[in-house]
Amino acid sequence: MIEWNEAGQVIVDGEPYNVSLNSLGGGDLVSMIFNNRSFEAVVNSAERDRWEILLNGENYDVRVQDERAYRLARARGELEGDSGLVSTKSPMPGVIVNVLVEAGQTVTKGETLVILESMKMENELKATMDGTVLDVHVAAGATVEKGAVLVTVGDEDSAE
Repeated sequence: MIEWNEAGQVIVDGEPYNVSLNSLGGGDLVSMIFNNRSFEAVVNSAERDRWEILLNGENYDVRVQDERAYRLARARGELEGDSGLVSTKSPMPGVIVNVLVEAGQTVTKGETLVILESMKMENELKATMDGTVLDVHVAAGATVEKGAVLVTVGDEDSAE
């Protein structure tokens, strides 16, 4: 559980962290200072309560809920796990440098799927769950726009 208190601290499992966020240039690029360490991230709103965050070459799919909605969803058994289908999307426009997987391949969470070059940096886009690569939508050298689906990974049930 992650909470944000009035003092501007983020509380992760009871442990406080000092966090500051600032938009850079009014776009999707964000500067984050986390316990006096500076990071840059690309933050895209995927849906109303979902966010895609690219930080240090890692792609994160984040769902934001207030505590009341979280408790209601948990009580109803509606919390989503890492299951089903996950489409890895391009967090920004760029060029595909390398595709490291192929359809039918089994991947583990954290394994690099695609390397995307954008803003003169190479970004490793990684699997967010264990599963099977169901489809690879790009090839090395392809130019992609922000939000383009690159690879689709499914769990055991969706891979059948």
